[in-house]
Amino acid sequence: MSNSFRIFKVETKKHLKSYIHLPAKIHKNHSNWVPPIYMDEWIFYNPKKNLAFAHSTTTMLLAEKDGEIVGRIMGIINHQYNDKLGVKDARFCFLETYNDLEVAKALLKEIEEWAIENGMERVIGPLGFSDKDPQGLLIEGFDEPTVIATNCNFPYLVDFVEQAGYEKELDLVVYKVDVPKEIPEFYQKVYERACSSNSNLRLVNIKSKKEIRQYVKPVLTLVNETFTGIYGFAELTDKEMVEFAERYIIVLNPRFLKVIVDEKNEVVAFILGMPDLSEGVKKSRGYMFPIGVFNVLKSQKKTKQLNLLLGAIKPEYQNKGISTMLGVAMLEEAVNAGMTHIDS
Repeated sequence: MSNSFRIFKVETKKHLKSYIHLPAKIHKNHSNWVPPIYMDEWIFYNPKKNLAFAHSTTTMLLAEKDGEIVGRIMGIINHQYNDKLGVKDARFCFLETYNDLEVAKALLKEIEEWAIENGMERVIGPLGFSDKDPQGLLIEGFDEPTVIATNCNFPYLVDFVEQAGYEKELDLVVYKVDVPKEIPEFYQKVYERACSSNSNLRLVNIKSKKEIRQYVKPVLTLVNETFTGIYGFAELTDKEMVEFAERYIIVLNPRFLKVIVDEKNEVVAFILGMPDLSEGVKKSRGYMFPIGVFNVLKSQKKTKQLNLLLGAIKPEYQNKGISTMLGVAMLEEAVNAGMTHIDS
């Protein structure tokens, strides 16, 4: 290790700028990497605007070698999550380095020591404030395009983390579903049976972003109710629900939100998809203004890929064919929109 190597905390706006923009330098020649939307990054790392900071202890570090920033990492202790599960876990996330094992090991060691100082017993990651943040490391499929808000890393980073003493706890799987020109007959029969058996339910066709807003709280409340068993999940507060919605509503298309309500007009199930915007973000290099947002919206109109973001069914309606009702509705919309495949 170079004598001029050091690791230091992100404490100034200049430090944070270096932290936020380092991945673009590391992935400069990485064809599948998608930059973050930088206006969102500045909000995400701002404790006054990201409500998750309120119930977490955090640290952000940069590694400098020979006068150049060569690595970064964030440490998070989500007290809300730890208290609920009765664990003492710290998390590392947003680890980025060049192909330099010593830098990666040094950053991870700093987080481990910080975790011990804060009374933690284990370090897990990559995992952010919750499962809604990019998590895990890409271990295969390196030749596949990356979807925005997911981690994209070089293979060497997996090796570095393992060589630092970490081992896999679970797999996260991405599915690619080809969109058929026609709904398969057997699936159509299951759908018809599900509709007949759930005659008290109604599929809502949402036609405007204004209509989306009225379903934000019911939909995200349903997420809170049904996602409790998902690894790393943290419930959204009412304020976080509003923030989450405002963050994404500009790029949401009403036709790809499918909601099922009961006779009381209460939401019992939903599925949310979004035409892929990765190419637009890449073309804009992560900057939405002055014209980046138009590149994103244009790419959504041209893309043949639909990304599934969220979905949930009330426990009492699970295993009753509701997923088929949502699936057929989304597939039909994908066909009408000219999509060829779905990323889930």
